Amino acid sequence: MAIFKGAGVAIVTPFTADDKVDYESLGKMIDFQIENGTDAIIICGTTGESSTLTHEEHDECIRFTVEYVAGRVPVIAGTGSNSTAEAIRLSTHAEKAGADALLLVTPYYNKATQKGLIEHYTKIANSVTIPIIMYNVPSRTGVNILPETAVTLTKNVENIVAIKEASGNIGQIARLAALADGCIDIYSGNDDQIVPLLSLGGIGVISVLSNVAPKLTHDIVASYLEGDVETSRKLQLEVMDLNDALFCEVNPIPVKTALNIMGMQAGGLRAPLCEMSEAHKEQLTAALKNHQLI
Repeated sequence: MAIFKGAGVAIVTPFTADDKVDYESLGKMIDFQIENGTDAIIICGTTGESSTLTHEEHDECIRFTVEYVAGRVPVIAGTGSNSTAEAIRLSTHAEKAGADALLLVTPYYNKATQKGLIEHYTKIANSVTIPIIMYNVPSRTGVNILPETAVTLTKNVENIVAIKEASGNIGQIARLAALADGCIDIYSGNDDQIVPLLSLGGIGVISVLSNVAPKLTHDIVASYLEGDVETSRKLQLEVMDLNDALFCEVNPIPVKTALNIMGMQAGGLRAPLCEMSEAHKEQLTAALKNHQLI
């Protein structure tokens, strides 16, 4: 059974004025997502600035989210690391905290071989019992999970069940779907490729866009899965200007800026991320107005 079908939000981590995690705002954002049809909450992913959270903050964000969501939708904890040992520590903590599943980015900087990726994911999976979504985003990590590697892991490790594909390579994703033949659930990791990935047998998206437009993102996937491909395609194309604005600078700079413009109190960004340029902020504001989000 799939962890979820539909649109999961890669939720931001809001910060207070003194750069602490703002749990009050996080709770409000979680409610906003669930009330607008979001099918899963992904906490401590890239969009959640996991790389600059302390270990204690990372653990507490997962614990808080599980407790606050209280079973309304699945909670998926980002527990990847470039250290296999640290990923195991994060993953076992998330399981004890009650997370429904884990999202594990490929080890970054180390540039592991495909053999190394198989060993990395297998060791982490063997340390927990909850299901695992692999996260392939070579533009950030410098390493690509080849389709053959993903299928090998899914067929040989019981609780590795899915992949978030953010390579942007539709040809590679098509090859993965062909090799897997249904043995792996595929989620889009790119908001501008939701419909193309669904057409290859994908079952949803782990979305940045959903932070600001949860119902719209949900409807893109739900329409497709319900057989209304034309509506899904129409919504995907209509939102391209907003997608472009949300990625005009590195994620999550634009999406946190957008949430602040919308009055959602996302707070600032942790260095080395910085505030976005005025020109890009104007582009983002125009896109939010175009979609009646402000």
